[in-house]
Amino acid sequence: MTTSASSGVQLGTTGSVLGALLIALVLVALHVAAPRIRRLPLVPERVTGSFAGGLAVAYVFLHLLPELAEGNEAIGEALSDVVEPTPLLELGVFLVALAGFAAFYGLERLARTRAATGPGGREPAGVYWLHLGSFMVYNALITYTMALRLRTGLAFAVLFTIAMGLHFVLTDRSLEEHYPRRFPRSGRLLLAAALLSGWALDALFAPDSTVVVALLTALLAGSILLNVFKDELPTTGRSSYGWFLTGLASYAALLTAVTALGE
Repeated sequence: MTTSASSGVQLGTTGSVLGALLIALVLVALHVAAPRIRRLPLVPERVTGSFAGGLAVAYVFLHLLPELAEGNEAIGEALSDVVEPTPLLELGVFLVALAGFAAFYGLERLARTRAATGPGGREPAGVYWLHLGSFMVYNALITYTMALRLRTGLAFAVLFTIAMGLHFVLTDRSLEEHYPRRFPRSGRLLLAAALLSGWALDALFAPDSTVVVALLTALLAGSILLNVFKDELPTTGRSSYGWFLTGLASYAALLTAVTALGE
């Protein structure tokens, strides 16, 4: 299943920038409302978490990994007149994705070992700001590349937004568990601001290089992979396999339908 096929409505440059702003505002609202969404009346948190996890895992396997492969092909084509293709060059995008995965995994381990409350119940400020800063970059990359996703196809961009929006709800839970004092005071608003900053950066300095776009997407992909499997495949006591399968099947069906209609 490829993501390069047309997915119905496609937007021009101005339309995609405005559409990306609308999506950024939706994601901002989800960040701010995450605690309430996780505690919806009559809906246990393990239900919302497992459904979101299944949806995000389907996104990773059916959309993100094929997108990485396409980005690798795009880099090869862009550099074919300059550099002789080699097996190492063909691994370029995947190496960047691996670096993103490793960087976020390192930050997660640092948070687990250092940010469990320090002396006197204090959370280490340096670890908190490093961890939060990495997620701010992560959010900014999402909205910085959103206009390009909209120009590729509206339907795929909407599906990406759904996956990321639910993913944010569970990321919020993870950060609040690590930093119960600091994160509620400043973290959500800063993550929301990073989304708007990424959009503004794209509006002012849109990426025009295929290689740069592919590498940024790969870096984001590696981060998404780690965060999806860390936050959205929780331990048995916090999950429901049935709701996980429901989210996975629902998103897989939507993505399959969008791809079929775009052929």
